[in-house]
Amino acid sequence: MAGVLYLLAILLTFSTAAAGEVTKGEAVVNGGATIASTDEHFICATLDWWPSDRCDYGSCSWAFSPLKLRLGGSLDDKVLYETGDFGRPCLPFVMNDSALFGYNDGCLPIARWDQLNTFFEEASASVVFGLNALNGRVPMPDGSVGGPWNYTNAESLIRFTANKGYNILGWELGNELSGKGIRARIDVAQYAADTISLKKIVDQIYEGRPVKPLVIAPGGNFEVEWYNQFIDLTKTSSSLDVITHHMYILGPGVDEDLVEKILNPWRLDLAASVFSNLSVILRNAGSSPTAWVGEAGGAYNGGRNLVTNSFVSSFWYLDQLGMSANYDTKSYCRQSLIGGNYGLLNTTTFEPNPDYYSALLWHRLMGLKVLATNFIGTKKIRAYTHCARDSNGITLLLLNLDRIETTYVQVSIKSAQLTKETREEYHLTAKDGNLHSQTVLLNGKALNMDSYGQIPALEPLEVDGSQPIKVAPVSIVFAHLPYVHAPACI
Repeated sequence: MAGVLYLLAILLTFSTAAAGEVTKGEAVVNGGATIASTDEHFICATLDWWPSDRCDYGSCSWAFSPLKLRLGGSLDDKVLYETGDFGRPCLPFVMNDSALFGYNDGCLPIARWDQLNTFFEEASASVVFGLNALNGRVPMPDGSVGGPWNYTNAESLIRFTANKGYNILGWELGNELSGKGIRARIDVAQYAADTISLKKIVDQIYEGRPVKPLVIAPGGNFEVEWYNQFIDLTKTSSSLDVITHHMYILGPGVDEDLVEKILNPWRLDLAASVFSNLSVILRNAGSSPTAWVGEAGGAYNGGRNLVTNSFVSSFWYLDQLGMSANYDTKSYCRQSLIGGNYGLLNTTTFEPNPDYYSALLWHRLMGLKVLATNFIGTKKIRAYTHCARDSNGITLLLLNLDRIETTYVQVSIKSAQLTKETREEYHLTAKDGNLHSQTVLLNGKALNMDSYGQIPALEPLEVDGSQPIKVAPVSIVFAHLPYVHAPACI
């Protein structure tokens, strides 16, 4: 009876709606084999070094606050560490307009490092730490910085950390110094040599220890020729475990057209060439490093208030998660956990922004194995499928970028058995239909923390599996189909 009523509702919608308000589509999923896979902890977030007096576009929203977490950012390469024979006062960053990145060198006190590691342990965080790669460099006539990396201070921090038994997932060398760089750049041959030096340091310090951190680099904007050379120069010594790149597909946060860019499928598709080119380079090199997106916040220079920290941001963010996973990206680090106007958490209240809940649903529902998905219909629907996480079946993610049209999506599964039982659906929409809202609705109910600071339960709708999935305008749907028995997911 429920199925009959559902079909009747669809027919009435078609008969009464104005032309163009309803469309049909088909999501074709190949359950026979995986096309890629992600790490167990695919979702990652960053913590930045910027002091609270850093402002962009007149909005001072940065803070250094103490999980896969990447601790780093532009000021990676301005930080010294109070370890070993440091022998001078350990001072914080001080604004200096004439200095690189607008600040004098700052220092990480060893007591602060101890405190951070206590926090990391209590939060069960896996930490990637960005090392200062500019130490010892000198300016060159061509605008780059030259000379070998002075790793003495970094080595003392690594040794101190290992001796204290602190667990570090990876040491990353530098931030946005590759290729053309951002305000500073290092020649590719020198960068490769320095990465090999870091690998030797890590191997020597962690020899005989149960866990050895990853060596990660370069954390820059992807440029085909530079990355190709870098991978080639480091592969013989197997010195690189993870190759990272940064992505800000929307441009600067000052852009007033960010919402239109987010809802433009052609704009979103531009990122595919980066993922594709890097995967081809790694495959052709026969190289062992895995690819991560080491930093991505949608719009650079702090994002834009009420855009990259509001409901509409989840469209580019989830699309990037899905697209990057399709190309075998193992981890995707969101800029930032907190800070700027693109944090997963509100910088004042620490309450989750909408992207936090999008990331949480991804983490709970999307498994490691990626399935090929082809959507037939409007270009405004984005579709991604993974084997379900810690459950039977598959999870399909659907994003509707259209402001007006509702799309009914029929799901077709190739090379899999299915029984058309009940499925679970999670529909995300903006409060009051306002794309700039910082409150997200799950199946019509606002997601807010309770008085104890607890995240609300994320409860699905139970839906007849024989019916198409209704994707409302500018909405997001996670659909868990437990009745799909895909060989790829066994």
